[in-house]
Amino acid sequence: MKRVLLKLSGEALAGEKGTGFDEAVITEVANQVKVLVDEGVQVAIVIGGGNFWRGRSSKNIDRTKADQIGMLATIMNCIYTSEIFRSQGMKTAVMTPMEITGMTKAFSKDRSNKYFGHGMVLFFAGGTGHPYFSTDTATVLRAIEIEAECILLAKSVDGVYDDDPKSNPDAKRFDEITIEDVVDRHLKVVDQTASILAMENRMPMLVFGLNDPNSIIDAAHGNVRGTRVTV
Repeated sequence: MKRVLLKLSGEALAGEKGTGFDEAVITEVANQVKVLVDEGVQVAIVIGGGNFWRGRSSKNIDRTKADQIGMLATIMNCIYTSEIFRSQGMKTAVMTPMEITGMTKAFSKDRSNKYFGHGMVLFFAGGTGHPYFSTDTATVLRAIEIEAECILLAKSVDGVYDDDPKSNPDAKRFDEITIEDVVDRHLKVVDQTASILAMENRMPMLVFGLNDPNSIIDAAHGNVRGTRVTV
């Protein structure tokens, strides 16, 4: 693959602590991404904000404001992770739907292509910039906009299952499934809005466990130890 978009959950950044940052976990991600960058793969990254904020669980905050706090959480995550990547010898840029002076650049496809041409890893923070849209939706949207070949979904579970494997030990993992089946069966690969967007724009996904050794490298090489979501 020549250009991919990697989605990381905020919880993945926290490691076993469950909140904040686990620098060792993020450094391991950085080391894997550097292998790909050194091979000439162009990598963009979207990170969720769940290690800091899950506003939908609060009934006392307006939904729009809660989603805005979540957007800010993703920006913090991307700035931090970007710095870890830089410490490992990579060039990075953090892009948001609106420029935050001194911290991020405004997203555009042209700017993304320019930065890719300079060998930079791009972090797409701040979601879509609008409430009521998740980082799942932002992931698929940005992947489509930059014409990524595939979305790499690094999750806490090692693929797509027919039920929640955490609560159902008999849940079965799919080695391959179409995005149409994901939508029809309401499987929780990404949220339904993101799934439909991926289906309509024929954006494939590879779903795998982040904690598996070299999982990001293997997925980018097409050797996914998880589930292929085909179009």
